[in-house]
Amino acid sequence: MSALAYDGAAMAGRQLRRVRNNPGLAVLTQLMPVNMLLFFGYVFGSALAMPGPQYRSFLVPGLLVATAAGGVMTGMFQAAADTHRGVSDRFRTMPVSRAAVPLGQAVADLVVTAIGTVPLLLVGLAVGWRVEGSAAGTLGAVGLLLLFRFACTTVGIFLGLLTRSEDAAGQLGASSFVLPLLSNAYIPTGNLPGWLRTLAEWNPISAVTTALRELFGNAPVPEGAAWPVAHPVAGSLAWSAVLIAVFLPPAIRRYGRC
Repeated sequence: MSALAYDGAAMAGRQLRRVRNNPGLAVLTQLMPVNMLLFFGYVFGSALAMPGPQYRSFLVPGLLVATAAGGVMTGMFQAAADTHRGVSDRFRTMPVSRAAVPLGQAVADLVVTAIGTVPLLLVGLAVGWRVEGSAAGTLGAVGLLLLFRFACTTVGIFLGLLTRSEDAAGQLGASSFVLPLLSNAYIPTGNLPGWLRTLAEWNPISAVTTALRELFGNAPVPEGAAWPVAHPVAGSLAWSAVLIAVFLPPAIRRYGRC
């Protein structure tokens, strides 16, 4: 096993033990999407033109992607906490691969996200959501979702290393909550004003959400949408690749200098 793989596995194990030692926070984090599904599904579902069960089928993929986008906040806070408390300084005094620490954090977050998605899916099934696509499409949707979560976590890690402050990371991370609101995660974008629709459809969350809806068989690709939404699978892969390429290498370099 290479040094990077060995050190990365050790760092991922450390992050998983952190979650195990703080189960209350993990439970609260995973309950939030469930609460949003019940609230948006029944309150918004009664106000939109789509019937309630149909809206909830429309909503579940959006909530899955919004939860994945929460990797920005999670990655930011954890990286800032380690830097602020001197944990990163201690790691740099040890013979540990520089890339292993941020990569280990991102991989551990991916494991936690995969497990934490199960309650949301079960509640979604209970309120009427169904997978109506093929098995291959479902596996593709899960793969895209996890890839997007990894990309968002790398963005958060870089920003956390940049802020070096838990307070600043908490404030900045909380502001990321608005990103799903400026997308098609919760509502269709077809009736939005032209400039706002363009902004929403070029939001990476919109491309991934549309891809999941298509692959799960929950909703067709909307007509006349911007390129990432009109070609959602390609758009999702492109956005994820861009985010990883832009933020992961600087995060590794930044960790080495913190």
